[in-house]
Amino acid sequence: MTFPHSARRADRTITLVSAALGLTLTAFTTAAGAAPTVPSEFGTDYHDPVTAAPPISTPHTRSCEVTVAQAKFKDFTPYTGTYTPPTACGTPGRWSKVVLRLDGSVAGRQYDRLGYLDIGGVQILRTSTPEPSQDGIDWSVEKDVTRYEKTLSKSRSVDMLIGNVVNDTYTGVLDVKVTLTFYAPEHGTRPAKASGSAPDQVIPLSDGNSVTTGAKLTTPRNSERILAEVYATGSGGGCEEFWYSAVTPSASYSCQGGDDGPYREVQVTIDGKLAGIASPYPNIWTGGWSPYLWSVIPSPTAFDVRPLEFDLTPFAALLNDGRAHTVDVTVAGVPAGQTGWSAPTNILVWQDAHKSVVTGALTSYKATDPAVTNTYADGSTRTLDTTGIRHFTATGYLNTSHGRVTTTVDRRLTTAITHTWTPDENTDNQKGRWTDDQTVRTTGTGGSRHPVTSHTNRTYTLDGRSTIDADNRLRVIMSFGDHARIDGVRLDDTYDGDATFTLGVARDQRHAVATTTERYRLRGPDLCYDRTLGTEQGVLTKDGRDC
Repeated sequence: MTFPHSARRADRTITLVSAALGLTLTAFTTAAGAAPTVPSEFGTDYHDPVTAAPPISTPHTRSCEVTVAQAKFKDFTPYTGTYTPPTACGTPGRWSKVVLRLDGSVAGRQYDRLGYLDIGGVQILRTSTPEPSQDGIDWSVEKDVTRYEKTLSKSRSVDMLIGNVVNDTYTGVLDVKVTLTFYAPEHGTRPAKASGSAPDQVIPLSDGNSVTTGAKLTTPRNSERILAEVYATGSGGGCEEFWYSAVTPSASYSCQGGDDGPYREVQVTIDGKLAGIASPYPNIWTGGWSPYLWSVIPSPTAFDVRPLEFDLTPFAALLNDGRAHTVDVTVAGVPAGQTGWSAPTNILVWQDAHKSVVTGALTSYKATDPAVTNTYADGSTRTLDTTGIRHFTATGYLNTSHGRVTTTVDRRLTTAITHTWTPDENTDNQKGRWTDDQTVRTTGTGGSRHPVTSHTNRTYTLDGRSTIDADNRLRVIMSFGDHARIDGVRLDDTYDGDATFTLGVARDQRHAVATTTERYRLRGPDLCYDRTLGTEQGVLTKDGRDC
């Protein structure tokens, strides 16, 4: 992978802020070469997937590569194996960095598929796949997995599955290899554990494809910081894959929802008590809306699903009592009995190294009910306007070896969706905006693991306009945004696309055309990254960099 000198200079700073952003920086590689002439429509081959996201920088130290999984997925048989940590790159579990890389190839005809990789039961990667060209494509995903180094410090079982169907119609076999590269703590670099960025334990609560309900959690009795990470995805091709399009029972539309319509909220409860809320990310897989929108540039995070994070530290005193507690992860708003969501969950625990039992208490707690309104207007054009607001706050203290530490978590969610369609649904427009703002305030003596105040503000935007004309031509115009501001660092990942093809005919008769762009920007103190990609008919026509 080749990057300009400006990007190389930014690499180290980007890596330093990525943990604070709560983001996994992902890069997709593609072979270099002269850009071909742009055809008038899609052919049998097009450019391999590529994203404008920055590369993952790595230290200039000894490195060791371990193959974790290698399989050809053509059905729903999981790959199983055993992982063993390397010993030539420092003490296992005390690396300066660990990077996962997935390399895949697929040809023919195939849907997008959702998959996962678990090591020792811990979900390390949740991913989806590109839809291939007839001639075939290669793609690669890289993810910084240093936070899982405790799990990776010992031999563990490996489970991986990208469920697939191969038959006379869907011919694409997913040929995948996953490796881990470990970097030794040398030449001034420190082990991740020494900096506090890696937890002392990672406790899995569910298998690779489950919503977490009724899980029993027993944490170490000296826990002083506890996070839950939830890989929440609506998937499976049903209405919950496009959950933001669900309507109320009174509205006439093909995707029916419950009384809250398209409002969705991911919740974590401990012993039945709400302990955290988050707005789900509106993932769009590469077959969503129109496959030609994502033929080269995937939707943000589609190949590397970012987990939602919940700070459970105010509840640490309760969890430190040595007993098993029931943890449920659910998606509010889903109609009773309806499936379509997966929410595998990991619990990340930082422990007090100088105290065997940490005591404390939950001192204040407030959770408002979701304030959801749906306004439906019927006629030649139908419209459903949905708004939602939710507020949660909790405070707890811990008597640690470095003094009493009080943590307050305050989280506010908003939803605003306007859905407009014609009775035949040949015109179907959806515009959504979700905000998820969290402030974590810590008082007392906490050291580097307990910042005084941390602000995390996320905004997701989606504007999709779909029409089918008299010639059965489907046109989709799509804008998508993933925005974050965390403690002075700003991320803006924006995508725009316009794709048209004929429905109900063989691929060579679709006469598909599409233009797409992505711009990825990072801004912060001493940080500037800015890259823009553009495509036409599957050809990469622009790769511009600023900063």
